[in-house]
Amino acid sequence: MGKSFRVLSQAMVWASLIILPAAGQTPALAYKALRLPGTTNPNLNGLWQALNEGNWDLQVHGAQPGPPQFGALYAQPPGPGIVEGNEIPYQPWALAKKKDNFEKRFVRVKYDAFRFIPLDPEAKCYLPGVPRATYMPFPFQITQGNKKILIAYEFASASRIIPLEKVGEAPIDSYMGWSAGRWEGDTLVVDVTGFNDRTWFDRAGNFHSDALHVVERYTPASPDILRYEATIEDPKVFTRPWKISFPLYRRLDKDAQFMEFKCVPFTEEFIYGHLRKQAAK
Repeated sequence: MGKSFRVLSQAMVWASLIILPAAGQTPALAYKALRLPGTTNPNLNGLWQALNEGNWDLQVHGAQPGPPQFGALYAQPPGPGIVEGNEIPYQPWALAKKKDNFEKRFVRVKYDAFRFIPLDPEAKCYLPGVPRATYMPFPFQITQGNKKILIAYEFASASRIIPLEKVGEAPIDSYMGWSAGRWEGDTLVVDVTGFNDRTWFDRAGNFHSDALHVVERYTPASPDILRYEATIEDPKVFTRPWKISFPLYRRLDKDAQFMEFKCVPFTEEFIYGHLRKQAAK
């Protein structure tokens, strides 16, 4: 009886190993996205949004106070981070600069003879750059064609055109870079170069140089979820490439629509107010 029980138990264990995938393995039946009509490529069209705290700080962080005069109004929410391994491999000088950026993020720094401006480019309504535009707390719209993909972002009316054909070098450095797309199976891969050095990755002062190179990957995981990854390389600032990853969610609320956040008028007094002529007494 004991022998029969042991044999039966072993058989059940082996059956469970055959039927159930090992922990961490992807099920055999992977999600198959709907195709863009007339193509063999997945249809990524829609209004998408990240739900994380990466815009405040890419790495694991606790809650932080904002400027004291505003109480809790501009405090930073805590977040588990979106950097894989939670390490940004700065060169020593660059880590010191990142810390200085954070300490001075609310400080008006003399830019030229006429302007005293804050360090954080978001405060100045600069275009947010890549990948930051993807995880800012605003939705963005993907409009997909056979040969090009347009991504429009609410913040500062930023946008990108991603050709799916071979393109040359970036004609000029810019805030949003120069994008070249291709398909690897159901994953849209976007290679982005040609950046200037005027954007940050977040409000925590994480920064880059004009040698930034970003490779993005958009992979459908369900009808309403995209897996997003971005590999970041900058030999002037970092010791090695590093990666961020998080899901993007389709906006399904009844009245969801792409709207505008034209923030330039909100920054004029902040940046140039000290130049305004005072009213005569």
